[in-house]
Amino acid sequence: MPRYYFDLHDELGTAIDEEGLELSSMRAVQGEAAKSVGDMARDAILSAPTTGVRRRMAIDVRDAGGPVMQVTFSFAIETFNARTPSGDH
Repeated sequence: MPRYYFDLHDELGTAIDEEGLELSSMRAVQGEAAKSVGDMARDAILSAPTTGVRRRMAIDVRDAGGPVMQVTFSFAIETFNARTPSGDH
């Protein structure tokens, strides 16, 4: 089975995947990339200020022969009404 590496990129830098994963198909590669970008997005959104943020992140997938896929995600946070914080929600 081929080994695929998932390098993470955002405004803060790049994290190179040195271990990789053995996956059986490009569909499995796409699924793993989706999971990775979802995790990155969740962490970035939770740690971002509550307004005025625009971010872009990417997962570059490669195998022994080079690049095979890129998955990008961008988001913006805009607050429309100033409200007093009332807990988690």
